[in-house]
Amino acid sequence: DFLCISLVNGFVQLRYNLGDKTVILQTFQKVHANGNTWHSLRAGRAGNEGYLDLDGINITQKASPGMNVLDTHTDFFVGGVSSLNLVNSMAVENEPTSFTGCIREIVINNRELKLTVTDPKGGANVGDCDGTVCGYTVCKNNGTCQVENSGFSCSCPQDWIGSTCEQSIHCSQNRCGSQALCIPQPTSFSYICVCALGWSGKYCDSKIKFFIAKFVGNSYIKYTDPYYGKRDLQYSRISLNFTTNQTEGLIVWMGKGEDEDNDFLAIGLANRTLKVVINLGERISVPLIHSKHSTCCDERWHFVTVVQNQTCIKVYLDEELILFEDIDPQRKYTALNYGGICYFGGFEIGRNVNVVTTGLFQKEFIGKIKDVVLFQDSKKIQLMKAEGYNVYNGN
Repeated sequence: DFLCISLVNGFVQLRYNLGDKTVILQTFQKVHANGNTWHSLRAGRAGNEGYLDLDGINITQKASPGMNVLDTHTDFFVGGVSSLNLVNSMAVENEPTSFTGCIREIVINNRELKLTVTDPKGGANVGDCDGTVCGYTVCKNNGTCQVENSGFSCSCPQDWIGSTCEQSIHCSQNRCGSQALCIPQPTSFSYICVCALGWSGKYCDSKIKFFIAKFVGNSYIKYTDPYYGKRDLQYSRISLNFTTNQTEGLIVWMGKGEDEDNDFLAIGLANRTLKVVINLGERISVPLIHSKHSTCCDERWHFVTVVQNQTCIKVYLDEELILFEDIDPQRKYTALNYGGICYFGGFEIGRNVNVVTTGLFQKEFIGKIKDVVLFQDSKKIQLMKAEGYNVYNGN
């Protein structure tokens, strides 16, 4: 499998192969060759349907039956490769050649690659395209960079201050606790404090403890399983109690949630019903939706348990077996390699639930969660000892 973006006779090409055929998309317009114009490029695929957008002009390749998963376990190359022998002959038009020019702001699956000296795994013959100490992202929030004898300085927009315009004027004199996040509120010329786990109050200065976690929206807990290395991942289990009056929401996501290849087991609400989704590999994820309506959004406590026995999934709601399905009778993938990470209620601040779950769940959870047990552990996990924000005492 491969996915390749290249420049061919002035046109941009996207080529990808998911295991059965090579799809080729090419832009209608040529790239300016004067070397002074920056171009915006978006390219990718959803299943086996590809898209290519150059400076706002879009080409989409409608999907046809076939493979729909990009299965690659190689390094990610930008601008060239360490050896031209690594390039699949179908990935380029002619003989492969390295790119000459400037590249910036590469975002892969909503995560920006840091094109610095130290962050990439390796590279060669790459220099500073800007040629000055300013670069393109030194000044944040649309600040303007000026080269000075001693380095650089930033001229900041009206609502931002700091050496790199990194701080909102509304947060410059904030009283938020040291563990809190200051979120500027420009329309009211003020700010709000978002509290780290274990803190509450207007300024997040009151220490709290809880056994019931209350999620109020834009909340999350990220728990790292200390016993992950000893788990039998072919026989996973999670159980918890929850209560809510919402019709949508992600209750728990067992998995790293970093890219589309990560295994996961997810429990949430969709259209007032319980929804469970599990992916053991190659994004083979079949949503399991409880057929009964209005059972989970009544502000009562509900007890849910999900058991994975290789590819057989059982879901219990209030100790009643409501779903039982073999999601892959071929037994191609049988282990839940969730990386020891469990998210409750949502994801980190700024990570949209709908985006991270690729539309499986629409929004974060609003409600309460308690009594979380992983696998066959005798003790409930201590959510207080995890990391997170905007979670409060639900007692």
